[in-house]
Amino acid sequence: MKILVLNAGSSSVKFDVYGMEGQNETCMFKGLIEGIGEEAPKIRYKTGDKKMPPTVIAAANHKEAIGVAMEHIRKELSKDGDTFTPDAIGHRVVHGGTSYKSEKVDDHLLKILDDYTVLAPLHNPPNISGIRACMELFPETPNVGVFDTAFHATMPDHAKRYALPHELTEKHKLFRYGFHGTSHRFVSQETAKFLGKPLEDLKIVTCHLGNGASLCAVKGGKSIDTTMGFTPLEGLMMGTRTGDIDAGVVLFLMEKENLGIAEINKLLNKKSGFLGMSGVSNDARIIEDKVEEGHKNATLAFDLFNYRIKRSIGSMIAAMDGVDAIVFTAGIGENSPWTRKDVCEGLSYLGITLNLEENDKRGGSRDITTPDSKVKVLVIPTDEERMIARDTVEVLK
Repeated sequence: MKILVLNAGSSSVKFDVYGMEGQNETCMFKGLIEGIGEEAPKIRYKTGDKKMPPTVIAAANHKEAIGVAMEHIRKELSKDGDTFTPDAIGHRVVHGGTSYKSEKVDDHLLKILDDYTVLAPLHNPPNISGIRACMELFPETPNVGVFDTAFHATMPDHAKRYALPHELTEKHKLFRYGFHGTSHRFVSQETAKFLGKPLEDLKIVTCHLGNGASLCAVKGGKSIDTTMGFTPLEGLMMGTRTGDIDAGVVLFLMEKENLGIAEINKLLNKKSGFLGMSGVSNDARIIEDKVEEGHKNATLAFDLFNYRIKRSIGSMIAAMDGVDAIVFTAGIGENSPWTRKDVCEGLSYLGITLNLEENDKRGGSRDITTPDSKVKVLVIPTDEERMIARDTVEVLK
C-alpha cells in the first residue's frame, strides 16, 4: 500500500509517502513546506537520491500548500504515464476529543473535530483543512485521522480530572486530554528497542520539545500522565504559549487590559512563551543565539523554559514511582545540547551523569550518559509520520 501522510502544523505541512508491505516500511518521499501564509513560503523534499533544496512557492493557506505538495509528489512518483494516487491518506489531528483510537474520516467525524477546534486553535484548523483538501483532491481515497490525544486515553481518572464541580466536568467534558501522543508513543517504543528491553518493563519520561512542548510518563508502554491538558496550552512554556499560568492572572488581565475572549486567547496562545518573554522570536535557535550575545530577556526565557522541563520531569517520575530512562525528542529536544545539559545538570539527584561528547553530537539515536549513570538519558528522533502510516494501515485492515 502507498500511504500519503500529512502532518499540518500551524504554519507548516509535512508530507510523506510510505510504501507499506507487511513488515517492510519504505519512505518513498519526504517533504516539508514552511512559512505558510508568510511572505515567502518554502518547499523542500527528498525522494530516493534526489534532494530538492528550499524553494520559494506561493502558499497563502494550507489548502494551497497541500496542492503544491501534491504537484511535486506526482511529478516524482508518477511512472509510465500513470499519475500517482495514494491508496490511503493518514492525517495527524491534534485534538480528537473522546476519539481514543485512529478512525476513518467521514462527515460526522469532521463535524466532531470542528467542535474541538476551540480547544486546539493553532492546530485543529490546519489539520481539518488538510483533510478537506484531500477529500476534494482524492474523493475515492480513504482518509484516516490519527489523534494526538489517543495515546493518553490510558491515564487514570485522577490524572485526567480538574478539581471542578462534577456536573460541569461531565457537561462540558472538561478533562485533561494530553497531546503529542503519536510522538510520545513512537519514541517510547523506539526507546525499548534501543535499550533492548521489553516496553512493558520500563518507566520512561519522554520529552517532546519543539515550538509546542510536552512531557509524558510512559509506564509499561502506556501513558499515565502528561503535561498538556484540556488544550495544548497547559504545561511547559513553549514557542508562543504561556504553559501553566495562574487562572487569576488571566482574569486580572481581562479586567485591567479590557481583553475579550478572542484577545486573551491570542495573548496566551500566540503572543507569549519565547516570543513574548524575549521580545525577539519564538524560534529556540534564535533565542540561543541571543543568549550567547548576552540578551537579558532571551536568557530569562531560556532559563524559564529549561526550569519548567526539570520541574515537570520530577512530577512525571513521581507519577510512575521511578524512572529507567529520560528521552529527548523533537526540534529542540534533538538539536539543543544546551537544553539537554542544563536540564540534566538539574537532575543530578537521580544519579545522572552526562557524556558531554555524545550530548554535543547531532543526528541519530544515542545514549548521552556515561556507563555508570543510574538513569539513562537518550536522544531519539521522533517520526510521527511513520507512526501515522502504521495506524492508517491498521485502520484499513
